Amino acid sequence: MIKNIIFDIGNVLADFRWKEFLVEKGFDESIAQRIGDATVNTPTWAELDRGVWSFEQLMEGFIANDPEIAGLIREGFTDMSGMVTIKDYACRWVQDLKARGFHVYYLSNFSRKVEKECADSLAFIPLMDGGILSYREQLVKPDEAIYRCLLKRYNLQPKECIFLDDTAVNIQAANELGIHGIVFESKEQAMHDIEQIISGNE
Repeated sequence: MIKNIIFDIGNVLADFRWKEFLVEKGFDESIAQRIGDATVNTPTWAELDRGVWSFEQLMEGFIANDPEIAGLIREGFTDMSGMVTIKDYACRWVQDLKARGFHVYYLSNFSRKVEKECADSLAFIPLMDGGILSYREQLVKPDEAIYRCLLKRYNLQPKECIFLDDTAVNIQAANELGIHGIVFESKEQAMHDIEQIISGNE
């Protein structure tokens, strides 16, 4: 029986809109893409979410990927306000699931800096039963340790959980622990898949 719905945040309950964010700062699209290719689209970005490196260490790591645009990288990410924005359905979706009797949690790769500077994008968190932001544990998906941390902290049984994430490798890691996983594409698709899993586990 399914009792728990676990959400990733970025591109599920909130939009991770890094390119639009950079364009809004005044960078043209080609420069925004180049900044992204040195930052967001590299393994170094995971260290932001892991929460171990200092911000200066992160900047140095990003700049090492494209030293010619060092100043633009710093300008782009010194203030990340507006890079993550809440989806209009997020709070209502959480409330609807809870009204049906489900416990609702979050499990997201998320940095302290973005949590602070995009706080309004997380309005759904107080409505939930708990969860994990990666920087607080210094673990990132798809490391199985972060999933085990959530399960242990809230005494959850994997077979009673559905996990939604927009990244297939994160869903694969959940599946390997016995959690039902859904690769998120849209709310409508996700709800259809949730209902299919629920009906198969009654």
